[in-house]
Amino acid sequence: MALIQTSLADDIGTVAFDRDTKRNALSAELIAETISALDGFEQKRARVVVLRSASAGKVWSAGHDVAELPVADVDPLPYNDPLEQLLRAVKGFPAPVIAMVHGSVWGGACDLVIACDLVYGDETAAFAITPAKLGLPYNVGGFVNFMSRLPLNVVKEMFFSADLIDAERAERVGIVNQIVPADQLQDTVYTMARTIASRSSAAVAAAKESLRVLSQAVSIDPATFEYLHGLRRDVYFGPDYHEGTQAFLEKRAPKF
Repeated sequence: MALIQTSLADDIGTVAFDRDTKRNALSAELIAETISALDGFEQKRARVVVLRSASAGKVWSAGHDVAELPVADVDPLPYNDPLEQLLRAVKGFPAPVIAMVHGSVWGGACDLVIACDLVYGDETAAFAITPAKLGLPYNVGGFVNFMSRLPLNVVKEMFFSADLIDAERAERVGIVNQIVPADQLQDTVYTMARTIASRSSAAVAAAKESLRVLSQAVSIDPATFEYLHGLRRDVYFGPDYHEGTQAFLEKRAPKF
């Protein structure tokens, strides 16, 4: 059974996550289907893509499917990790990708929303990046992704506390472009999508790629990169990562 629903109308592609029983957790299978859908939209020259949930549940996505992470001794976020591939596909898609958010967004799904070009939500939208609850260090690219979008003090708060940021504050700090009433969310998103689709696709694509490159133009020397990667390795191979993932799977509070 497919884990997403897709449609293409008026040059606007839609990907709707349809894994409600798992709170739209970003499993490798769901991610593969989403990347395939993006490839199809690119071939059909879609001018905008909307990412959304197929249902109006309380959770937009529970984030990275923790059940698929290695439990020990392996870095669970290599370059070819499925979620990392999806983030690159969204950022590299040659047209704007809009996240339409109803419900809470957790962990890796928060990274996915941040990777989108525009984000619209309703009053139920809330965002939490949760590696600190799992004993999980984040990758350097992920930090750059957040820092290119949000003030540094907000990024620190999200990563240090792992607490939810509600809709009103998410709009204020720049996680979302606009918060609207739930009954206006779809119209707001697709009105913007139609506006973008009516503009020069070549100019929009060039602007998106230019802004992507410029926003992520962070220069660090090899020694600094190795130092940062070493920090990640220390946590991955330490006790907190094992305890955090086991506690999640066993549905108990971790003991760090």
